[in-house]
Amino acid sequence: MAGLLFVFSAPSGAGKSTIVSALRKRVGGFSYSISHTTRKARGNEKDGVDYHFVDRAAFKQMVKTGAFVEWARVYDDLYGTSFSSIDEQTASGCDVLLDVDPQGAKNIKKRFEESVLIYILPPSLEILEKRLRERGSDAESVIKYRMKEAPHLIKDCVWYDYIIVNDDLERAIEEAKAIIISERCRTTRKLPGVESLFDISPL
Repeated sequence: MAGLLFVFSAPSGAGKSTIVSALRKRVGGFSYSISHTTRKARGNEKDGVDYHFVDRAAFKQMVKTGAFVEWARVYDDLYGTSFSSIDEQTASGCDVLLDVDPQGAKNIKKRFEESVLIYILPPSLEILEKRLRERGSDAESVIKYRMKEAPHLIKDCVWYDYIIVNDDLERAIEEAKAIIISERCRTTRKLPGVESLFDISPL
């Protein structure tokens, strides 16, 4: 059976990347789809590990050739998820983690109807701003822009399958882990593997 897609979105600073990184370490059986982006690497980020860092010309060429299942402009940068990065992994039975914005999540849901959408929220806008400032990677103008956009992005959470409020990081990680385990245990996914073991016939 093909693997599942778990799609995570959040306003910048809500802790989405930290949660996704923790899930990669704590939950087995899935891989992480590495997105392409035109933004510069931050801190210890590595090309081909955290993102595929490309210039705008290369990114636009991929758009032109239809390489992306979704791509979007986020602030002043471009982000995209390639068909190949998803199809190769799900075809092998691996579940895939995706870290995209709401626009990208909508596009993925249209193509992959069984994808599971999870939105990470901060406890408040005040705490969101505090986190953005504490990470020290963005200019003041970028922080102000992200705070201006955050209320609009947060409204998209209403059409996601699950919502996690990251007021306590460890609890948020465990909630995300529980969602993944629950989705994997759905009857539609478990039944094919147990029918022959117990001679179960469809109703």
